[in-house]
Amino acid sequence: MKVHDFISKMYINGQWVNANDGSTFDVLNPSNGDKVGEVANGDRNDAQKAIHAARHAFDRWSCLTAYQRSEYLYKAYQLMMEHREHLARVMTEEQGKPLKASRGEIQYGADFLLWYAEEAKRIYGETIPAPRSDQRFIVLRQPVGVVAAITPWNYPMSMITRKVAPALAAGCTVVLKPSEATPLCAVEIFKIFEKAGIPAGVVNLVTASDPAPIGETFITNPLVRKITFTGSTEVGKILAKKAAEQVKHVSLELGGHAPFIVFDDADPVYAAKGAVLIKFLNTGQACISPNRIFVHRSIVDPFIKEFKNRVSGMRAGSGFENGVSIGPLVNSAALEKVERQVADALDKGATLVCGGHRLMDNNLDKGYFYAPTVLNDVTPEMLIYRQETFGPVAPIIAFDTQEEVLEMANDTIYGLAAYVYTPNLSRAMRMFEGLRFGIIGINDINPTAAAAPFGGMKESGLGREGGREGIAEYLETKLGGFSV
Repeated sequence: MKVHDFISKMYINGQWVNANDGSTFDVLNPSNGDKVGEVANGDRNDAQKAIHAARHAFDRWSCLTAYQRSEYLYKAYQLMMEHREHLARVMTEEQGKPLKASRGEIQYGADFLLWYAEEAKRIYGETIPAPRSDQRFIVLRQPVGVVAAITPWNYPMSMITRKVAPALAAGCTVVLKPSEATPLCAVEIFKIFEKAGIPAGVVNLVTASDPAPIGETFITNPLVRKITFTGSTEVGKILAKKAAEQVKHVSLELGGHAPFIVFDDADPVYAAKGAVLIKFLNTGQACISPNRIFVHRSIVDPFIKEFKNRVSGMRAGSGFENGVSIGPLVNSAALEKVERQVADALDKGATLVCGGHRLMDNNLDKGYFYAPTVLNDVTPEMLIYRQETFGPVAPIIAFDTQEEVLEMANDTIYGLAAYVYTPNLSRAMRMFEGLRFGIIGINDINPTAAAAPFGGMKESGLGREGGREGIAEYLETKLGGFSV
């Protein structure tokens, strides 16, 4: 199918516009390499125009009542749900994930619009008792100003609403640069914002094949008061360092290296089912994807048996085909990274349970497909033990004691998500408290929702998205001291 057969423009100050120099870049389907469409190839000048439009719109938008801003977000939610099938098809064609998964992401993305339509009305101030009888303290929470948002390709629509919805609810205006791999998804979301009647300049979209000049403009322009970024830890560190020069607010949702821990009192079949579902979600291209699966030595054999049976039944292919659960990796670099990690593990003594190769049959050679892979006997000396894979490879490590596995799980620079399977409440609580990760799933592979805070510790990021914490990231605290 062909969702797009025209050149998509950027959205700046309420208008769909071409790039400053008129250039475009192609968007390709990672499943087959086909051209999906063309998108305006923005540059620094386009980013500057968008920032100025956002600053000009800020005064009016921030002075609207919370109820007025809520109405816009609720309208956007309704439109997103009305157009969910079209949006899902655009996502599957451009990003490659199975259509069922795309539909799920649309719902998840719309949830943020609905949640923050309500949360806009929950921005509370407070009064503080003063030490003097003739003094009063009042605290206000006010929007930080213009927000520059940078979103990834792996969840190309929900990551937009997860950032834009709380920013708008708080009274901020936004300039967004989506991933160069999935700009059409962003274009479709901004069409929703336009149809919702969000005033000109409040939301702006700059697409570009080279993200560096846009990011540099976001960082150096003093009109931008906050950077929110989802992507690699390496880029996040660069943004945080440069943002510090102007003391900009920064929110970073970065890499993960999630442990998945299965204790000896867990049902190995049930645990394997959960591990497979979350490990191969989005073909392993999720920051909360398990990257190290720790299984108690006494149940590792039945666990691997069930895990292999489920993985062997997975089918790779176009996301539009029925029964497909494994989509393509995003590009050749991602495929090479997976191949390199698997080869390194096998060279250093890991056991290949299944998979372990690029998929080439049935026209899959035209895309970036890698077989769902299971490795046993993984050790700390292997790259896959230390580095985030972002692909369909499940490394399994046996352990003996609770103390041992807690130490191994925490032995990483990352701290985003972790999973624990055990029916023992005391053990579950101790692991919840002891794991140094921002999100812990206890017998639960989906510990996320629009109403819940999402974010990591250590080098997995700063700040939280979702929940009441998510809107706080876009607010300043102002104290008024009154002499009466």
